[in-house]
Amino acid sequence: MTETMIGIGGGAESTDMVLNIGPQHPSTHGVLRLRIVLDGEQVVSAEPVVGYMHRGAEKLFEARDYRQIIMLANRHDWLSAFSNELGVVLGVERMLGMEVPERAVWLRTLLAELNRVLNHLMFLGSYPLELGGITPMFHAFTEREELQAVMEELSGGRMHYMFNRVGGLKEDLPAGWPERARAAVAAVRARMDVFDRLVLGNEIFRGRTRGIGVLSQEHVHAYGVSGPIARASGVDFDLRRDEPYLAYGELADVLKVVTREEGDCLARFECLLEQTYNSLDLADACLDRYAELPPGPVNQRLPKVLKAPEGHTYAWTENPLGINGYYLVSKGEKTPYRLKLRSASYNNIQALAVLLPGTLVSDMVSILGSLFFVVGDIDK
Repeated sequence: MTETMIGIGGGAESTDMVLNIGPQHPSTHGVLRLRIVLDGEQVVSAEPVVGYMHRGAEKLFEARDYRQIIMLANRHDWLSAFSNELGVVLGVERMLGMEVPERAVWLRTLLAELNRVLNHLMFLGSYPLELGGITPMFHAFTEREELQAVMEELSGGRMHYMFNRVGGLKEDLPAGWPERARAAVAAVRARMDVFDRLVLGNEIFRGRTRGIGVLSQEHVHAYGVSGPIARASGVDFDLRRDEPYLAYGELADVLKVVTREEGDCLARFECLLEQTYNSLDLADACLDRYAELPPGPVNQRLPKVLKAPEGHTYAWTENPLGINGYYLVSKGEKTPYRLKLRSASYNNIQALAVLLPGTLVSDMVSILGSLFFVVGDIDK
């Protein structure tokens, strides 16, 4: 005879509950699944389950030539398309030993910073939305449209710009574009204080984020967390300053690496907001420098079939969400033998395994939203 004991009433209170958040849930920014174990209202353990959007981008890189892979690269983080393209072309140019025209270098730097602002504005609006505040989202999209207009005029794309090329940029600027870009930057900067007043000045927002989801420096290093999330925990590292590429070496007096020591949700939001201000300053500095350059090309003439010499290289950039790395291996053919992508969001999201345990379910959305990730960037 087998005895079975069934817990009822108070006996069930000691039983942990396994809860799946996602993979289709508003609090997960898309197709992400969190498998969390709860003891009442407290999270005991958390496991991010990724891969629902996996498109095999790294394998597709091997079947496309060096012009075509740019199209694949700008899609994994759809909020940072220009910056994604940049990492690929920098890696191929390094393999070729190619020198890019000076005008293209400064334009790339300018567009990378405008793309950073567009990325950050999305999260500056969506994070308060997840905590119950709808108004900041409208302000964020107003400012995004201001910059999207000049980016669209330049490249023809609103989301996937496809403006980088191996050896430079697709084409020269439209007449009068620098002046319109400068006006757009000034208009956005003039209205950015709404986030200081409306969000940071809101006691409900501060109550939901201060002291919540504290990420230690040890865990930042252990999980390879980078970007604004790492800097919010006091990790003072930014590739634009510490290993300069493009024109960042000449912008050291303007570039400011924003850090905080608290490592909580509030610190991460503050880093993102302050970094947006700095990117607008960098964009102005690039426009000033570009205006002083003599006329010239913005790209190199390439052969009809482009082949990288045999070898390998690693190119990394400070993307809006953190460090993006491209490990390129070539066997001298027109397609990469291997192109390994190190995306920022993939590493950053792993920190949820140590951030969520011990917190309350009500704080889970606060922590999740403060990691500022894009699901396509996780799944690639």
